[in-house]
Amino acid sequence: MQTAEASGPPGTSEFDDVWVVIPVYNEGSVIADVVAGVLPTFPNVVCVDDGSRDDSAQHIVGTAAHLVSHPVNLGQGAALQTGLEYALLQDGAEYFVTFDADGQHRVEDAAELVRAVRDGGADVALGSRFLSGTVHVPWLKRALLKTVAALSPAARRLQLTDAHNGLRVLNRAAASQLKITMNGMAHASEIVDYLARSELAVTEVPVTVLYTDYSKAKGQSLINGVNILFDLSLRSRRTP
Repeated sequence: MQTAEASGPPGTSEFDDVWVVIPVYNEGSVIADVVAGVLPTFPNVVCVDDGSRDDSAQHIVGTAAHLVSHPVNLGQGAALQTGLEYALLQDGAEYFVTFDADGQHRVEDAAELVRAVRDGGADVALGSRFLSGTVHVPWLKRALLKTVAALSPAARRLQLTDAHNGLRVLNRAAASQLKITMNGMAHASEIVDYLARSELAVTEVPVTVLYTDYSKAKGQSLINGVNILFDLSLRSRRTP
């Protein structure tokens, strides 16, 4: 693992104690704009370049974000774990945001999730694209995500409406306890499963997901969805 610290010091912000973790894999065409959108609100950003084969790392170096690099592609779960471990080592870090690199998350939603944890008494806040009822979700994705939430015992236990949203906020206690071992997309199910078995207070916050042509092309495909359902099936058989 290689690291490169940002060149500029953070300014004064309501969110100086927040670190945003962005896993990155072949996002060279958008990552600089995504980071540029995050930094005015959240001055502490770490991007984990997960063995990208494009120029993602060069674009990140040109921003004020910290860069951590995997020499080979390990998967989004591994990138998130690396980013959380890096952020936990930073002085003053108390809250941790997981934020997708494809531009589908809104910074204002991340701020609301932080406030839900900081001021609302929760240890973990999860974004839900289904709570507001106003956002358009492509029908295939909606059907897949609803099926995952319905079939997941952990999601039902937590009464989640959206078990696979990449926008999350954890306080230090929650981030310190979380150990992601599923390197691929199944990490989302693993996180929900862990939260359901923990004593942590979990809440959902309505968010808007921006479905651009780029984010839809980079998002979970039907094959990934089938893989997630298969993983859930295996987990349910293993759970006593």
